[in-house]
Amino acid sequence: MGEPDRAKRGIPPKSDFNAWYPAIVEIADLVDKRYPIKGMDVWRPYGWKAMKCIDALTHAEMERTGHDEVRFPLLIPEELLDKENRLVARLKAAREAGVDPSELRMDDEIEGFSKEVYWVRQAGETELDAPMFLRPTSETAMYTLFALWIRSHADLPLKTYQIVNTFRYETKQTRSFIRVREIHFFEAHTAHADEEDANLQIAEDLEIVENIMRDLCLPVLVSRRPVWDTFPGAWYTIAIDVLMPDGRTLQVASVHHYQDQWAQAFEINYEAPDGSRQNCHQTTYGMSERLLGSVVGMHGDDSGLIFPPKIAPIQVVVIPVAAHKDEAVMTTVSDVVKELRSNGYRVHIDDRDIRPGQKYYDWEIKGVPLRLDIGPRDIENGTAFAARRTGGKQPIPLATINEAVRAELDAIGAELLARSIAHSASCIQPLTDIESQFEDGKIYEIAFDGNDADAEVLEKTTGLTLLGDHVEPFSEPRPCIVSGKMTTRRQHLGRMF
Repeated sequence: MGEPDRAKRGIPPKSDFNAWYPAIVEIADLVDKRYPIKGMDVWRPYGWKAMKCIDALTHAEMERTGHDEVRFPLLIPEELLDKENRLVARLKAAREAGVDPSELRMDDEIEGFSKEVYWVRQAGETELDAPMFLRPTSETAMYTLFALWIRSHADLPLKTYQIVNTFRYETKQTRSFIRVREIHFFEAHTAHADEEDANLQIAEDLEIVENIMRDLCLPVLVSRRPVWDTFPGAWYTIAIDVLMPDGRTLQVASVHHYQDQWAQAFEINYEAPDGSRQNCHQTTYGMSERLLGSVVGMHGDDSGLIFPPKIAPIQVVVIPVAAHKDEAVMTTVSDVVKELRSNGYRVHIDDRDIRPGQKYYDWEIKGVPLRLDIGPRDIENGTAFAARRTGGKQPIPLATINEAVRAELDAIGAELLARSIAHSASCIQPLTDIESQFEDGKIYEIAFDGNDADAEVLEKTTGLTLLGDHVEPFSEPRPCIVSGKMTTRRQHLGRMF
């Protein structure tokens, strides 16, 4: 790779992704990183509006699928963390020993998540009798109440969710939206009568993922994580990864099937129709502001952001041309904006008294999908001049402005999705020999049916990480890259954020 191009408009070239990404999130007014706690960025209004648009998609999917929104406290007592640590430690140790957790006897419990949480030990000048911590996630808090809410099979399934801030002491290098210490977090927690119903919930979660990712114009890799990379409290974990411009994978969501392991620990059970007491089976589904980070990283370019229309804080910016000379211009602009807003579009009028070129520059950086210029000549022709952020300009009729804008936004979304699919396809390539030379920016698709030891050899030899079993296996058996045994198990190797 040659020398990076010179910065354009103060923005490093996207080819230098490690410099481009942190620069663009600030230049585009998404966050301010100058808050005096590392990893806790301040959301600027424009960035927060974008995140709320993503949240709106999530709320809509939760409403569609019958989830109820809840809100649990930020503080959790220490005793609940100890309870979670004991459970997670036991499940992890049982997995490593290859035995059922009920068969395991442990003298010492490992620390679990204690090193990741922020502690509250004092109120004013008074030391607390029982220390508390800021939630890193909400299993312990929620399941304490699940045990009280669920009494009978009539109470199931219980489907809840919340969008809250969580806190984890991230010791690695922080990066806005991608690796932070205060996380804007979505979490859905469900309880079911049996494993079969919980499996149906997992399938529904993956359908929700597909819908949201389509609106974000992002193709994803959906994989069942290897045992060693499964959340220790889960039976299995399904991860959703986006392929970023530098070829690394970014996990933006995860789905966990807990079976009845947490129910046993928290005594979440119900009276079955036959009068017996049965443990619930549980699932969780989590996403975070990494969704916005993936949108920034995937769709932006050397000139700034490009927002998919479904989540753009401003979908259409209208720029009056020569408005100070022609009153008819502002009248027409006002009518257009009123009509678009009445049809649900997020529209902004830029009537600042500055050069049009400066306006174009500002909205290009902010990634507004569609710009409409309206001047005296446009009014004479009965048109507005439409400029797509993805490229392309054309007049569109004022008489059918709603339909024309919808067509333009749909075309922009389709273009962004096509670009993302093309990028992902260019990053993924088949691998049949672990002694091959590995390129930066590539994800390698393999047939793999080995054990943990085979996986360790594979990762050490390649220097890459095994993402796990893709949810869509190969249609025909292929030789395992390590053992040569024929298998349909489709897996990927890559570098992760």
